Amino acid sequence: MNPGNVPPDRTLLDLLREDLRLTATKEGCAAGDCGACTVVVAEAKDGRLQYRAVNSCIKPAHAIGGLALWTAADLAQKDGTLHPVQQAMVACHGSQCGFCTPGFVMSLFALYQRTVAQGQAVDKHSAHEALSGNLCRCTGYRPIVQAACSLQADATQAVDEKPIVAALQKLVAPAKTDGDYQRPSTLPGLLQARAQHPQAQLIAGATDAGLWITQGLRRMPQIIDLTRVGELRRVEHYPHHIAIGAAVNLQDAFEALAKDRPVIAPFGERFAGWPVRQSGTLGGNVANGSPIGDSMPLLIALGAQLVLMAWRNINGKGRAVHRHVPLDRFYTGYRQSLLAPDEVLAWIVVPRPASGEWLGAYKVSKRQEDDISAVCLSVQLQVEGGWIKSARIGAGGVAATPARAVKTEAALIGQPWNEATLQAAQGAIADEFSPLSDLRASADYRRQILGQLLRRAWLESTGHTTVRLEAFA
Repeated sequence: MNPGNVPPDRTLLDLLREDLRLTATKEGCAAGDCGACTVVVAEAKDGRLQYRAVNSCIKPAHAIGGLALWTAADLAQKDGTLHPVQQAMVACHGSQCGFCTPGFVMSLFALYQRTVAQGQAVDKHSAHEALSGNLCRCTGYRPIVQAACSLQADATQAVDEKPIVAALQKLVAPAKTDGDYQRPSTLPGLLQARAQHPQAQLIAGATDAGLWITQGLRRMPQIIDLTRVGELRRVEHYPHHIAIGAAVNLQDAFEALAKDRPVIAPFGERFAGWPVRQSGTLGGNVANGSPIGDSMPLLIALGAQLVLMAWRNINGKGRAVHRHVPLDRFYTGYRQSLLAPDEVLAWIVVPRPASGEWLGAYKVSKRQEDDISAVCLSVQLQVEGGWIKSARIGAGGVAATPARAVKTEAALIGQPWNEATLQAAQGAIADEFSPLSDLRASADYRRQILGQLLRRAWLESTGHTTVRLEAFA
């Protein structure tokens, strides 16, 4: 198929099923939630392939240019011999209906290539993480998890990567800096494309923008994709901060943050499902500005700053310019921000932990995994000798934007960290926000939860015994 015949907002799922008639990949929710549409893509790097399970229903077809692609129809051998993940599903009676099973198999295939094919065994934690983006609508998960854990460390069925890498090197998608779907590969190229086309839709993983197409039925006649910009695909480490590029996927971003602050690891695993975390980006979550985006309350509590960049004409010569904006001042209204039409969010700068820092990150939702927050709260404290020296609190799901709880911080700073101070802070945070009632939670429930999460922070930070849902995994 000629890529020029594919509209910029055509999804990969529609291209597979409707245009190419490759119907092994199923459509369930068309929102990136259920996992029925899961496929695996791989990118060549340093002579090897890096595998990711992604939701094809919200992935623009053009976004996989230059990548290898597998669907459920590509796993069995030509003589009909099943792939080990398929055979494991059969042997453990994990096969479900025709909608669920292909997506489960593809998530397990990505897991297989990342673990089993590298000589590593699959444990329950990695199995649950790999399957977190697949919601079965037929029966329980036990036999599917059993199938995953039955996979033995064995590279005999691993993908023969050499010919694929060679083919990708020949077919590598060139950097497109014109046309309806632009895919620049350098930061100057991205900034110039943005300056020339400020009306174009800027995307990274498209895990939210894809829903605007499938659920909102919006047309995107021109798209600028920043996921191939080399400078923005890095996590840069400095003595006092780390800088996370806007094209770094959520999985890698949370892992980078968790190296300094391990408490972030379980919080990050509750951000959507595995395919979304491998496709969506931290920069996209921040730039999108959803009031229920889980990363922003955490980043606000950490004192993160954003680096915004643009290509401007200065003294008759084009050059890149930048400015730093604290994240807690970035949002001006519901899905509105200080980002100018010709600007791009380039980096998220996160300070390293200060001496004596304590951090708590909490998410309340109806499901433990792969669900949208009703309330999200992150609390960063510095306590010395039982007194609160500093406090930063980020909240989500309780206002039109992710917000900093400045009044609650004021009720804490300079006070002894005891029951009386806690109760004062609970009263402050209940008055600080005016949440709405919706399908996820009522306004009164959200106010109560804010206070209760502050109590959990007090209990955990003062050494009391508490129980977390993660402990039951």
